[in-house]
Amino acid sequence: MKTGRHLAAAAAFAAAFACAQAIAADGGFVDVLQQPSQPSALASKALLQAVVKAGRRLVAVGSRGHIIYSDDAGGSWTQAKVPLSSDLTAAWFADAKHGWAVGHDGVILASGDGGETWTLQLTGNDYGAQGADKPFLDVWFADASNGYALGAFNVIVRTTDGGHTWHSWSDRTDNPKQYNLHAIRPAGGSLFIAGEAGLLLKLDPQSQRFRAVATPYNGSFFGIADAGANVIVFGLRGNAYSSADGGATWAKVDAGLQSSIVATAYSAAGRLLLADATGRIAASVDGGRSFARVMTRPSLPVAGLTEVGNGLLAVVGPRGAAIQRILPR
Repeated sequence: MKTGRHLAAAAAFAAAFACAQAIAADGGFVDVLQQPSQPSALASKALLQAVVKAGRRLVAVGSRGHIIYSDDAGGSWTQAKVPLSSDLTAAWFADAKHGWAVGHDGVILASGDGGETWTLQLTGNDYGAQGADKPFLDVWFADASNGYALGAFNVIVRTTDGGHTWHSWSDRTDNPKQYNLHAIRPAGGSLFIAGEAGLLLKLDPQSQRFRAVATPYNGSFFGIADAGANVIVFGLRGNAYSSADGGATWAKVDAGLQSSIVATAYSAAGRLLLADATGRIAASVDGGRSFARVMTRPSLPVAGLTEVGNGLLAVVGPRGAAIQRILPR
């Protein structure tokens, strides 16, 4: 998100190699892969790219290896212990304890205590020229053992043992032009990958290959939403499309959002939420067939969001983490 992790995809991979080093106090250089994330009183106010739930806990990730967590619905945040300072772009928890975070320099981090402490599982250096300068942009796990991470220039890795070992799946995608892969999520009973230039891939369980799915849009898709029987893909300039037949046919979705749609969430009341980079939010109660604007206070730029409960949303972006209240219509 590129006021969050996706709208910055191009800048992310272009800057990834440059971000592999940080200037030390003595004027030398320190590899950010060797430099633990530094404690900061402003960690919750700096750029954050994603926020997810670990059980009832909120966990957010962002710049300089910052990971913060909250046990009081975003009222206060605690900075986690992270062994590196690479910018982080996405996170996912399979349950209340087991989570993963990914980011620049091809890093994958894992936590077994709900996001309080993190260990390094993979860096771009571990898979050579293919990934040394390429960021991961998303991560998703089906359970505590099986998951994927993906990112720039068709980089995709898979694990079946909780991340103890990772294997490249870059040769298992119908992506000959090596487009960036922005998001991976299950929807409509299948696993999809959304990418740039209208790229949409769907996992074929028999061949264990991500097959290309034709879409009516050639701009970048930044995310995937599961709307029950419907699959929704969304991206640049407020574009969103819905399919009720696994991607065989598509219908344009008018979410009423003009800027790039970069995030999705689900409310406890069963509403599907879409948010654009400027902070406008739209909600659907009919499986994504129609949307209506949702007013929130305060209104902030969005990179990621998740529902907290009691009419509240946790939102992250360039201004850090905040709690928004959904206003009654």
